[in-house]
Amino acid sequence: MRRPGAAGPGGRRLLLLLPRGALLLLLGVCNALSLEIKVNPKVRAFVGEQALLKCSFRSSSPITESLLVDWTYRPLAGGHMETIFHYRSVPHPTTAGRFKDRIIWVGNVANGDASIAIESPELSDNGTFICSVKNPPDVYHNIPQTVLLVTERGLAFQLSSAALLSILVFLPSALVLVLLLVRMGRKFRLLKEKGKCGYKKSSIEVSDEPEHPDRAGCGGKLKEWCLNCVDTDEEDPY
Repeated sequence: MRRPGAAGPGGRRLLLLLPRGALLLLLGVCNALSLEIKVNPKVRAFVGEQALLKCSFRSSSPITESLLVDWTYRPLAGGHMETIFHYRSVPHPTTAGRFKDRIIWVGNVANGDASIAIESPELSDNGTFICSVKNPPDVYHNIPQTVLLVTERGLAFQLSSAALLSILVFLPSALVLVLLLVRMGRKFRLLKEKGKCGYKKSSIEVSDEPEHPDRAGCGGKLKEWCLNCVDTDEEDPY
């Protein structure tokens, strides 16, 4: 006689199968959510200069022709979402609206890249962009957003990290070089002033200079007079 509440052989078998079914369901959910998308949270651009909106994805399933990419846009002031780009085997930019003929496909789905670029961005293009990718059976994914901020470049000098590093490296060297040149210039000027005030030549410099008759002085004249006297005594007859 079976006791009340006791499960028969069929019931026990069903209870054993329930954990396996739950495990398979969990694995199916994980597989469906195994598509991950990454974008830049904020992108800054200047009026009239191309703006790049990067979007990369990773799927557990092989890439096929069924892969879909959609980019949607919502103005910064708010409003309804509008699709500005669609990809399925080939890119399909929007043919109407504010982004007409201004969306360029720069991605490569084989490499997990679904990026686009906006030509000649304007201040009115500021808003939120959403990149959506579906690669059946991977159709569920996170929904990252990119906020585009378009501003006027203006006359201000924009320093990149490489330019700033170069300035920090070469500026001290340039200052040291300038200080050395100033110091050398001062020393040269002092030596020049000392030479004008009373610079005595060395014995080597004096011996190298030729003697000039005009500068011989009394010694030269006395020597010349003595030689004349000797010549006169030899010419007089006895």
